Formats: sequence, structure tokens, C-alpha cells
Amino acid sequence: MKFVRIGAVGQERPVVLVGHSSYDISSITADITGQFLESDGVGRVREALAAGSLPATTTGGERIGSPIVRPSAVICIGMNYAAHAAESGSLPPTIPIMFLKTPNTVVGPDDDVAIPRASTKTDWEVELGVVISKRASYLDSPADSIDHIAGFVVANDLSEREFQLELSGGQWSKGKSAPGFNPTGPWLVTPDEVDYRALRLRSWVNGEPRQDSSTADVIFDVDYIIWHLSQFLTLEPGDLVLTGTPEGVALSGRFPYLRAGDVCEIEIDGLGRQRQLFV
Repeated sequence: MKFVRIGAVGQERPVVLVGHSSYDISSITADITGQFLESDGVGRVREALAAGSLPATTTGGERIGSPIVRPSAVICIGMNYAAHAAESGSLPPTIPIMFLKTPNTVVGPDDDVAIPRASTKTDWEVELGVVISKRASYLDSPADSIDHIAGFVVANDLSEREFQLELSGGQWSKGKSAPGFNPTGPWLVTPDEVDYRALRLRSWVNGEPRQDSSTADVIFDVDYIIWHLSQFLTLEPGDLVLTGTPEGVALSGRFPYLRAGDVCEIEIDGLGRQRQLFV
């Protein structure tokens, strides 16, 4: 199943997509929250679909919001593709590199993004996002991770490289947390719908290709990342984990940074496509 939130900012309604059909799930939950995911909301939606009790709805022409309500945390893994580490001037990491984005960076997949004041190095990063379904703390092994995953999303881990690397004081989050710097969605896709170990990721700027890789190329896979993080912090239902970006960003020096008027598009097979106008 694919879950989506439709409507103006702050007025989104929850919808489930099955094939080419859309169903309103407001009778089951007011929104796609951590509480909904933790309380087997996905299972309750499956039962309602099987019973034919959900009203059909339409989604065309309306704004698409982030498929999850603002999470309690956005936790990110850096340098998780060897080629991206190389283009950034770094060796591949031997343990996962973790940094944070503020939760208010999470916005709709097609919302306009404001380039920060004084920014000259705003950059794009297509990433596989993982949404947590239930509390994960001190998991016994990577094999336990899938039981704590609600599904997967497309995410653009937008970055301001000067803020991140030159004005950071050694921490990356300053360059990762401007308003709108985490377009998410369009859909939250349940694990049964995709092979998250081998998904093609791509990005374009003004229609020109930038990134083209696969989640099969990661250094640390999804199961390992969730297990590893759980040894150091507690993942809560609805939290968002970003798993790293492949090569092909402006930081490489091969492409110009984003400017007002540019359009960035990113896509992951099975998870949907985003489009942001930078203003």
C-alpha cells in the first residue's frame, strides 16, 4: 500500500492508494502519525479495504503533503555511498556517520524551497528514507530491524555546503536544517511493495541528469543502519531515517549549486517522484 496526505499545509487528509484507486482513511485515523503506525494502523486499513468499508476519493490537482506528520526526529547517515564519499574528498566510512536535521525541515515533495539568506552553495541529495513503525532501542541484530519499519519514502536531503562544512564548527546539521530542506514523499510505501535493497535513485536539475545509482550500492544497508542507530538512541514511531546519497551532487565540483529559478527533481523506483522550484 501507499499512504499519502492531500491538502493545503496544515489541512492534509490521509489517503491510501491501491493500484489506481484512492480511499479516504479519515474514519480510521485523522492523520499519518507515529501513533497510527504504532497501533497497527496499516493492518486496520488493510482490513477496511478487504471489507470494502473505505470511501473512494480523488487526489488529482491537490497539493501533496509529506506522507507523515512532522516526526519527532530526522536522523541521517552521511557518506553511505563510496563514490559520494570520494567526490566529497573523503574515504568511505568504517562505521555509520550520523547527523540530524530538524523535524521542521520536512515538507511536501513538490513544495517550493527558499534558498537560505547568504547561501551560495545549496545542494541536492536524493535519498531513501525509512519511517519507523514502533519503538526501536537496543535491537539484538540487523534482522530485527524490519519489524520496526513502517515503510519507505523519497527524500531530498538538501544541504547548504558552506554552512555545513565551513561555518559548522565541526557538525553538519547547521547546513542541513534550513526551512524546507527535507522534501519528503509523495508516498509512504509499505515494505511488501518494494525491494528496498535494490531501488534505483535518480536526480535532475533543470531536466539535466545528476545522480543515478541504486540502494544496492550502499556501504551500510537499511537493516544494519536501524540496528546500529538503536544502540545509541531510541527511534520512535513516525521518526524518519535518511540513508545517504549517491554521487552526482554539486559538492563534487562537476555541477553548479542551486539558484533561484532552478528546478530539482528526484525519483526512486516504486516510491515516486518529487519536483521543487527553488526561490
